[in-house]
Amino acid sequence: MNWFGKGIYRNGEPPNMSEPILFDTSVWIDFIQKRENPQSNLLKEYLLKNNPICLCPPIIQEILQGFKMEEQFEKMKFSLYQLILLECSHYFGNVSAATLYYKLRKMGISIKKPNDCLIAWYAIQNRVKLCHNDLDFDLIAKGSDLQIVSFE
Repeated sequence: MNWFGKGIYRNGEPPNMSEPILFDTSVWIDFIQKRENPQSNLLKEYLLKNNPICLCPPIIQEILQGFKMEEQFEKMKFSLYQLILLECSHYFGNVSAATLYYKLRKMGISIKKPNDCLIAWYAIQNRVKLCHNDLDFDLIAKGSDLQIVSFE
């Protein structure tokens, strides 16, 4: 059994035809800590329905570094491995995220956590929507092609 529960991670079955979504760390933390909100409920629904969930390296790192117990860490590491990983070369991704940060700053948009530009860049580059619970991403979306999941 993995972190998400029996049978709700990819096991060779074809995924549902729902659009893939990149869920930010803020949503994962709410889900893990059982905090209900529209974003964590959507993640739960995606997991239960085996819909395509995307991850990128910064999100994986941020999720895993929050665990204090090895058993939970290992269980989550295995569970995350079952999901879709968005990858690129480190150099290209980091330069692209820095470029995004630079362009936003020139537009007068200040991002508190530069790592959010890297996460946003993965979503933009792979043409997937980002589901988040972090105001930085709303700001990034205003000055870029980032598509975010809206709950309005």
